[in-house]
Amino acid sequence: MTEDKSYRKILVAREGPVLTIKINRPEKRNAIDDELLLEIEQAFLQTDPSVKCILLCGEGDHFSAGLDLSALEEKDAVAGLRHSLMWHRVMDHIRFGLAPVIAVLRGACVGGGLELAAACHIRVAEESAFYALPEGQRGIFMGGGGSVHLPGLIGLAVMTDMMLTGRVIPAAEGSRLGFSQYLVENGKGMDHARGLAEKISANSSLTNYALTHVLPRIADSPREQGLMMESLMAAIAQQSPEAKERLKLFLEGKAPKLGGA
Repeated sequence: MTEDKSYRKILVAREGPVLTIKINRPEKRNAIDDELLLEIEQAFLQTDPSVKCILLCGEGDHFSAGLDLSALEEKDAVAGLRHSLMWHRVMDHIRFGLAPVIAVLRGACVGGGLELAAACHIRVAEESAFYALPEGQRGIFMGGGGSVHLPGLIGLAVMTDMMLTGRVIPAAEGSRLGFSQYLVENGKGMDHARGLAEKISANSSLTNYALTHVLPRIADSPREQGLMMESLMAAIAQQSPEAKERLKLFLEGKAPKLGGA
């Protein structure tokens, strides 16, 4: 494993094709300030193209308790707008970066921390995880893209309820509602995520790109445009040398069986 020690508030390490980015403010329940957010952005921007999957997690007992309100400065409307747009920019680097991203969730996944998790492609939650959007009780509104992306995961009614009432949702209920795709025992999140990362890393790079860059845009498009993008992506993918080789192995009965059998 190789570590990048150039950061102050995150830990970055690589093992084979998998990069791990860990929020490293356990004394603050991994609350996010501007410096930490910009370090996350730099880690994604500097990711080597040979990385096939990224794990995003938190040091200690929590993924992230959200925006560090103690570091929040009074801003006029223009400065507040720019701050929100900075969050959007960073989230786009996660959502549309070089490699699929798996979030490993434990403890608090709250406010801006939940927005950060929602920007990832897969979420693995440990039983200790819990979700909340306390912005409504604090007189503020989310600004990290959550109002656009969370309804697609959990539904508008659930999100509205959370923000109006301050409702806290535990991991098991959250898994049923769509906060995470996987629910595992405490302490098993990273191992499970690494297993998923191995599978993802074995995929065609073009297919992974299509799933992380093209599929979200298809889902957000009107029907006719979405179908055209699908057809174009299918035509491009099937012409790649890697796809042709994988299809050849399948037809010869040499490809791995579904489920690893």
